[in-house]
Amino acid sequence: MVPSQRFKDRTDAGEQLADALREREIDADIVLAIPRGGLPLGRAVADALDAPLDIVVAKKIGAPGNPEYAIGAVASDGSVWRNEEAIRGTGADEEYFERQREEEAENARQKAERYRGDRSAPDLADKTLVVVDDGVATGSTVRACLKRLNATDADRIVLAVPVGPPGRITELEESNEVVCLQTPSGFRSVGQFYERFDQVSDEEAMTYLED
Repeated sequence: MVPSQRFKDRTDAGEQLADALREREIDADIVLAIPRGGLPLGRAVADALDAPLDIVVAKKIGAPGNPEYAIGAVASDGSVWRNEEAIRGTGADEEYFERQREEEAENARQKAERYRGDRSAPDLADKTLVVVDDGVATGSTVRACLKRLNATDADRIVLAVPVGPPGRITELEESNEVVCLQTPSGFRSVGQFYERFDQVSDEEAMTYLED
């Protein structure tokens, strides 16, 4: 299936997300992008909503022998989301999961520090947060990021993504406020819905955080 309407690139997707957020009268106090692919969109959304841009970081926890297959994810503060079905299906035991959780939490923490440089983490108390990524596939890192933010004193948290599979978006909507532009039945991958979907390097991603 070739999607009937694709985003030109991540910036175009971010601009369309910003329009949707404005239509819903969502007034963000801060936009939090998920690196790396979420930062071009986050910059477009932050500029359009006249809000500061920062990051929220999580790393997936890969299955034994198959690190690309997520059995969970962990945010930079240690907040973890577990995919219990995947854990059972891959035979990962608790010792393995905990070891990977600690390792990936440290990786996420170091990534957040690298991206922020000498800037301190923002104060999220009583704020309206808009969390942006370039799309949802498995949703593992998004879930860990949302879990981390739900543990703060934020007043409102809105997940804003251009595209995701309908079942996954429905699951996320059960416990989160979600703005998603497309939920196509023929979803295979996020990149399928972009004309240009190049890898975003850390160096490029960090430029979007510059004022």
